[in-house]
Amino acid sequence: MNPTDPQTFNHRTVQISTGRLYHFIDQIPKDYDLTRPPLICLHGFPDSWFGWRHQIGPWCRQGFRVIVPDMLGYGETDMPRDSSAYSTKNICNDISALLDFLAIPKVVVIGHDWGSYTAGRFALWHPDRLIALVMLSIPYVPPREQHMSVEEMARKYPSYGYQVFFASESSTSEIEENLAPFLGMVFRMPEKALSWSKLDELITNKQINFTDDCLLNERELQFYVSRFQRGMRGPLSYYRTTKTRFEEEKEAQLPAHLLPNFPVLFMYGTKDATCPPSAVQNAHKFISRLNTVALEGVGHWVMLEAQDRVASEVLRFLSSLGLSQQSRL
Repeated sequence: MNPTDPQTFNHRTVQISTGRLYHFIDQIPKDYDLTRPPLICLHGFPDSWFGWRHQIGPWCRQGFRVIVPDMLGYGETDMPRDSSAYSTKNICNDISALLDFLAIPKVVVIGHDWGSYTAGRFALWHPDRLIALVMLSIPYVPPREQHMSVEEMARKYPSYGYQVFFASESSTSEIEENLAPFLGMVFRMPEKALSWSKLDELITNKQINFTDDCLLNERELQFYVSRFQRGMRGPLSYYRTTKTRFEEEKEAQLPAHLLPNFPVLFMYGTKDATCPPSAVQNAHKFISRLNTVALEGVGHWVMLEAQDRVASEVLRFLSSLGLSQQSRL
């Protein structure tokens, strides 16, 4: 498992019971102890299984089976054209079906960004499949009592204004035509972050060298570019499911609170503009057993900016639950 070489990981592609084809990494330790719970890692936007490359090895070497799918619409996983396929209910059903295929009854779910939001919803849609939950960068928010459009949310929370652009159909072609600059801008060092208020104008600005101050080196950036050659419709569709998600959650009467005493670890960077302190505090209202770890001086891409710390904090959390030996990283 060499983080600089994607081919050194164990790749699998299977068709699950929902009919979807999923590509995923399935890293199984040597002399694997079947009593130790597997970890499944859910990436966000615009990422890939590759986003977990620095954590897969450390967790696997500590005896955990690590499963990391390309989420729906990404990499080598299916990319439906209908945006409703990307509702959190459907994604959670896919994850549950993947676990069924692998004959895994319960897991520890670890998510980042959209993957963190999905992990939180997995705890509501499929609480019986979870042993513990780790959320990175995006704190838990309960199902809404009233529908709030992307435009309304951007007005109320200006730091989420970029989602209006992502939710628009025009963003698909604009990002596809400027893929390398877009990725270079998104994976940017927090101290060099640019305002996303006019994202469409920013990625077409030829005066900016987006590879400067990028968290990805040239080889990594080109790998990401190759992952999105099929197009951006799938990844952007997650931002186009706001109303569908609301309706599905209301119909199912999903609870606002996670199960009592359910263990959750939330980790975030203090320089992450998408994670205001108020949102972190608010999550405590709905999770009775929430541990929070603030990564000082770190931005949104915690798995890149705090590679070892993320790996060790998760191992420490699992050890506190009696699920592993203390981290020796």
